Amino acid sequence: MANPDPEITYTDAKNAREDVIMATGRSDFPNQVNNVIGFPFIFRGALDVRATQINEEMKLAAVHAIAQLARQPVPEMVNLAYNTKNLQFGPEYIIPKPLDPRLIYTVAPAVARAAMETGVAQVRITNWERYVEDLKKRLNLDNKLIRAIVTRAKQNPQRVVFAEADNYKILKAAQQVKEEGIAKPILLGNKERIAQIVEESHLNIDGIPIIDPRVDHDHLNTFSQLFFEKAKRRGFSVYESKKVMRERNYYGAMMIETGQADALISGLTRNYADTIRPALRIIGVQEHGTRVAGMYIMITKKGPLFFADTTINVNPTAEDLVEITLLTAKAVQQFNIKPRISLLSFSNFGTSNDPSAIKVRRAVEILHEKFPGMVVDGEMQANFALNMQLLHDNYPFCELIDGGVNTLIFPNLDAGNIAYKLMQSMEAAEAIGPVLLGMKKPVHVLQLGSSVRDIVNMVTIAVIDAQTRKQ
Repeated sequence: MANPDPEITYTDAKNAREDVIMATGRSDFPNQVNNVIGFPFIFRGALDVRATQINEEMKLAAVHAIAQLARQPVPEMVNLAYNTKNLQFGPEYIIPKPLDPRLIYTVAPAVARAAMETGVAQVRITNWERYVEDLKKRLNLDNKLIRAIVTRAKQNPQRVVFAEADNYKILKAAQQVKEEGIAKPILLGNKERIAQIVEESHLNIDGIPIIDPRVDHDHLNTFSQLFFEKAKRRGFSVYESKKVMRERNYYGAMMIETGQADALISGLTRNYADTIRPALRIIGVQEHGTRVAGMYIMITKKGPLFFADTTINVNPTAEDLVEITLLTAKAVQQFNIKPRISLLSFSNFGTSNDPSAIKVRRAVEILHEKFPGMVVDGEMQANFALNMQLLHDNYPFCELIDGGVNTLIFPNLDAGNIAYKLMQSMEAAEAIGPVLLGMKKPVHVLQLGSSVRDIVNMVTIAVIDAQTRKQ
């Protein structure tokens, strides 16, 4: 077919018969055959093994790799790039999209392997997993933290309750984590509505249990009685206990409390306070704890940064900051990262005696006194916390100079919330969170309007949380 104007147009072909499967070089119609799908990655594979030629076997290897990729579930970033909901193999998707990031680490290895098998390669690849990871790094697709937690989650998938299952994004994320072996989803919602979304969006949730709390009378009665025992002196009657238990966030929290699931995910369509309140009433804060906090993981080019508190504590006291710091340090350690913590302020080590600076200073004093093994310092401004040369030149006594900072504790909710949203909006970092800290059992709240990728990331963290608690 000629490009950009094929001899037979897409419209003419479709008018001739509706069931025609049509491909052209045009980007404004389905099945664009674009040379960037093949030639860059054929050369990539050939160059990486120093092939003396590109033979027919190498070209066929590329063809088969592309064909197999077209049958795989499509990453959400590709759906977003092409403003579609759920691309899947069929008449209007017979070939991967040109912007699919998987092409480089699917086609190039196939070509390289074919070159080796046909004797035209001068360099042999022995570690194919490492080669694939190197290819991902070429497109900045490598993220060690995310890869590490996904790998860990797959080793022991946990049962995760999705409280808002009558939503396309939730169902898509549930399908993805099940297919990838990250988690064992449980869906809460109206079964007819869920079935409608699944059919309209061509999703596959076979084998995933669906529960509608409004009609699940056996568990509803048991859960209502359990909740009444917890809340009878907090304004809830028998009738009101049964009424609230029909709400999915209450029902889901009670599933976690009674051991029928391992973690709860909610918050995509509700505000933060309404989402967290049922979990606090049913599950509560962890033993010896007095509060919860919110942490964001900011994935930057220099590595992950952990921000807290970003979602809950409006104006914490010095003692509150200590508890928030301890919760955050424990969470960071779950990712096999040693926390190196800076308590932030507009002041540097006593340059101001404003009450806000004094409370941060006091929190650091308490941490140094009670937890001498913790790597923590402050109060300090954010630019000093993230620039070790600046910190060394001005405050060489600081405990953080030698290894840098990976965890930032903010003096109040204004500062933390503004900081992570600025970084996210300016595309300076990818934000994962908010990770809810301090609950007795794994409950995690999504940000309003989260993408499918965000939801999958949060589910992965929820699985790690549940695994750690069981250990």
